[in-house]
Amino acid sequence: MMQEQEAIIFDLGGVIIDLSYQRTAAEFVKLGLENFDGIYSKAKQSNLFDDFEKGILSVDGFRAELKKHLPENTSDHEIDQAWNAMLIDIPVHRVEFIKKLGQKYRIFLLSNTNRIHVKAFSKMADDIFGKNNFLGIFEKYYLSCEMGMRKPDAEIFEKVLSDNNLDRTKTLFIDDSKQHIEGAQLVGLLSELLGVEKGEKIEEKYGFLI
Repeated sequence: MMQEQEAIIFDLGGVIIDLSYQRTAAEFVKLGLENFDGIYSKAKQSNLFDDFEKGILSVDGFRAELKKHLPENTSDHEIDQAWNAMLIDIPVHRVEFIKKLGQKYRIFLLSNTNRIHVKAFSKMADDIFGKNNFLGIFEKYYLSCEMGMRKPDAEIFEKVLSDNNLDRTKTLFIDDSKQHIEGAQLVGLLSELLGVEKGEKIEEKYGFLI
């Protein structure tokens, strides 16, 4: 499958960071947002979350939109805590595995994310690996909220490919969302869905690449 592999592009949440969307849904229900699952779903997001991930909507704007569905006294801190509840852990052994891959392949990070999550996972990573050591394992990292574009749109994949002069026929993209895999395939990237819901782990599925 990947005999001539030259580069690997990793998704972040659900591939490297362990996630639980249910935890965030449960925390918002506790705050009084009973229909959170109707507002947010991993497979099909509303414009609110799309715009937040593209950086079009500010942090204050995002909170203001959610407050329309929450009790009047809900604080910014409570919203941030509930939103960040989905971020569980960055397993050290997984990062060590990716570092080993980096000795053989060019490795990149491409994540749909937002400024609240960036602040939270950056602190998590700094606490575990030391300041700036996590993102530093990648040749370059791309965060949707800093780019004004997001997966699965072709433009974001084309940006990563052109920035780094990557051969799409020799570049593997790994993501946990079917729609992102389909978007990557449309631009000719080698793409694989990591079945996190089935308990698949990147270090187990791709151990043969080292």
